[in-house]
Amino acid sequence: MSQALYVIISVAVGAAIGIAYRFSLNRKSENIRKEAESLVTAAKDEADRIKKDASYEAKGVLYQARTESEKEFKDRRGELQQLEKRLRTREETLDRKQDQLERREHDFGRREKEFSTRDRALQGKEKQADEAIAHQKVLLEQISGLSKDDAKAELLKRVDDESRFESAKLAKQIEEEARESAEKKAKEIIGLAVQRYASDYVTDATVSAVSLPSDDMKGRIIGREGRNIRALEAATGVDLIVDDTPETIILSTFNPVRREVARLALERLIADGRIHPARIEEIVEKTRKEVENTIREEGEKAVFDLGLSGIHPEVIKLLGRLKYRTSYGQNVLQHSREVAYFAGIMAAELGVDVKLAKRAGLLHDLGKAVDHEVEGPHPEIGANLARKYGESEFVVDAILSHHEGESKTVEGALVSAADAISAARPGVRSESIENYLKRLGKLEDLAMSYKGVEKCYAIQAGREVRIIVKPEEVTDEASWLLSKDLAKKIEAEMSYPGQIKVTVIRENRFVDYAK
Repeated sequence: MSQALYVIISVAVGAAIGIAYRFSLNRKSENIRKEAESLVTAAKDEADRIKKDASYEAKGVLYQARTESEKEFKDRRGELQQLEKRLRTREETLDRKQDQLERREHDFGRREKEFSTRDRALQGKEKQADEAIAHQKVLLEQISGLSKDDAKAELLKRVDDESRFESAKLAKQIEEEARESAEKKAKEIIGLAVQRYASDYVTDATVSAVSLPSDDMKGRIIGREGRNIRALEAATGVDLIVDDTPETIILSTFNPVRREVARLALERLIADGRIHPARIEEIVEKTRKEVENTIREEGEKAVFDLGLSGIHPEVIKLLGRLKYRTSYGQNVLQHSREVAYFAGIMAAELGVDVKLAKRAGLLHDLGKAVDHEVEGPHPEIGANLARKYGESEFVVDAILSHHEGESKTVEGALVSAADAISAARPGVRSESIENYLKRLGKLEDLAMSYKGVEKCYAIQAGREVRIIVKPEEVTDEASWLLSKDLAKKIEAEMSYPGQIKVTVIRENRFVDYAK
């Protein structure tokens, strides 16, 4: 009973569970079906929306493509219309040109006929003119008595004479203008050179005097039986003059370097106090070496200051020797430097070789370094030395011609002008009163030696000689020749610094009295 009840209950419970599970499955199935239906509906709605969007997009693309096609069609149609318009314009232009050419061809044919008619008429007139000219020539030959060739020769002669006169007149005018402009330009360049170079000048004496502390020192210098003074003269090659001049000994020699060595050596011996032959030889030898070093240094300094190079060492030594050489009291080395500066400045203004002008200016008085040892004029000596030590022919020519003769180069002429400028500056060169008066007297004597000279005056410190001639004896042309001849005679017979101006005056005076 109990088991049957258990079974019935179990079956009842199982049935209940089965009914509940089936009911649950039915509910889930219904939910799934509804969810599937909603998904299908949503999918259909999304498909409809996508289809609609695609339809709209396709319509937009089609519209854009249609619009672009219509625009391109319109553009091409416009281009075709423009081309057609151009073609029509060109055809019209060609038609007009063709009409013009046809008209011109017609006019040309008509004018050609007219020209041929005129040409025949002109040929006839030309023939008549030739016959008339020939007839006139025959009449002219009969009237003048000259043939055609004679008349042509006469005409050419007159034309030639007139041309020569006009050309000579023009050449004289050009020469005068060139001379005036050249003189003006030369004065400007020389003035500029003098203004740009300013240096002090010192008048050097040609005799060396050594001061002594007392007259007793004269005896010590002479030495026992004159051995000290003989040793000093033998070592230096200088004559010592011991006279009554108080506390002074004079050194005399033509060689300025030896005189400088003797002066320095004697001063050192006096300061040292030990004066005997062995000491004299020692001091003189040491002083000679010092002077040689000074000479080399002075030459190198002059070359360096002027910015030159490539000068032979022996030439540099000769330049240094010029420090102890004077000309009319002017130091020759300082004078050479001035000439180099002046020549360089003028060369720069004229646009020629500045280095060459400076080089020739510095070396122009090179011969004066040895002119007391070698015979001949110093320009010739200097030119030979320059050629010996490898200087160019331009420099040699400038050295050789800086006093006399014409230079072959512009630089040589500038050296001559610079030499005159340096030497002629007031106060640079000095001379004694006696020599000055002799020079003035010689100038006047030379002028008075010419026939027809009435009076003459040496003026401006001997820089000018002014001559008054007798007008009845000396003509204008003779006055001109007198000035030239006197200038050449002064150059040949006199020695003077700078230049001398020769002025000849000729005048007629007519006097009458009213009574």
